[in-house]
Amino acid sequence: MIDSKEIALTRKCLESALEKGAQKVRVTLNKSIMDLVGTLNGELDKTSHCLDRSLSISLLVDGRYGSFSTNRIEDTDSFLDKAIDKARMLAADEFRTLPAPERTAKDAVEGTELGLYDPGYPNTDAQKRIETALKASIFKSAPEGLISEETEYTESISDTLILDSNGLYCRHTETSFDYGVEMTVMDGQGNKFSGYWWDSSPWRNKLDTSVICPTALERARAQINPLPHPGGKTNLVLDTEVASRVLSPVLKALSAYSIQQNNSFLTGKLGQKVFPDGMTIIDDCRVPGQSGSRLFDSEGVATRTIPIIENGVVKQYFVNTYMAGKMGMEPNIESATRPRVVPWPRAGLTRQDILEMCGNGILVTGFNGGNSNSSTGDFSYGIEGFAFENGKITHPVREMLITGNFLTLWNNLIAAGEDARSCMSKLIPTLAFSNVDFSA
Repeated sequence: MIDSKEIALTRKCLESALEKGAQKVRVTLNKSIMDLVGTLNGELDKTSHCLDRSLSISLLVDGRYGSFSTNRIEDTDSFLDKAIDKARMLAADEFRTLPAPERTAKDAVEGTELGLYDPGYPNTDAQKRIETALKASIFKSAPEGLISEETEYTESISDTLILDSNGLYCRHTETSFDYGVEMTVMDGQGNKFSGYWWDSSPWRNKLDTSVICPTALERARAQINPLPHPGGKTNLVLDTEVASRVLSPVLKALSAYSIQQNNSFLTGKLGQKVFPDGMTIIDDCRVPGQSGSRLFDSEGVATRTIPIIENGVVKQYFVNTYMAGKMGMEPNIESATRPRVVPWPRAGLTRQDILEMCGNGILVTGFNGGNSNSSTGDFSYGIEGFAFENGKITHPVREMLITGNFLTLWNNLIAAGEDARSCMSKLIPTLAFSNVDFSA
């Protein structure tokens, strides 16, 4: 999607910045197109076409650093003059630099090396997108109790090119086909319940839109007739759709930026066993054909498939070039690219397997607000889901609260399934924990 003329303009921008006085330069060109079709109750509701293009430039000028952006890449001359002048007014920062060339990606030249580009993407017109969205709707079949159906079908492409004055050249191109649906149903007393489902694929022919509306409807109907629950300490099973809520804070706490700002509950834990044996998380970032895979980060540093946490031991802090200099640490990549939770205690566990393993507890399928403290790891979240007994769901529950600490929670890990959805950027399966505090 980025054409040869735009590549030449990006190179010219880098060269001009050096000629105008910058000592080191990184230029990033991002370009994306998204076409959306929305339906409401089986009828066309909206269409949109969005094109976005921006050029970001990082400048190191006389020991000073500035980052600037523009969407007018055909004429960057005055933009660069102003950017360099502004950079010179900033305070000096000895730790700002570009990554060493040996750390950067050398295998991302065409942008399509990971097989995430569907060459048939340009062949769909607006009418075909509308037909796809309308065909997937089930509203007109009038399922019992269904009062509204809202859907969005999108086709998009994104293209990123990064160049720097150390000779870096890397590119990532990806297409995405997405379909999401929200269904609302009403019970006999006039109470309304909503359910959402979605799917995504880099290839048009691998997105099955026919199952998404029925799944969203099933999830909505399952919430009818919620019953009070007494609360107390019990087992927590987290549906794969929402399990990132308890992993994302852990990954954030492994960021060198959080540690340097004294805003991490994992400060000083590198190389230490602070989680249970069953907790292993891999940055599985280079799998061909898998959404979220990347060969480089925003600095152009090559990604690697590495353990983040292995058998409970913290193996990795995420340290970009700047934070490495500031903290006196070895640099790697800026953040987890595509974290994958390894199944435990055995492979192949489904959500139902885990419910049966736990016996009794609450299956959480949604969060309703709440917060966490990144310095201490304490959390408090509103939840909704289902009570279960003897491994079988008994009734929906709503308006409950879970509280605790992430270190304590993860050390009470019972199981991690093997049902993570490949369409998600974080491959987190169904998770189960013991002795979690629930309150009504």
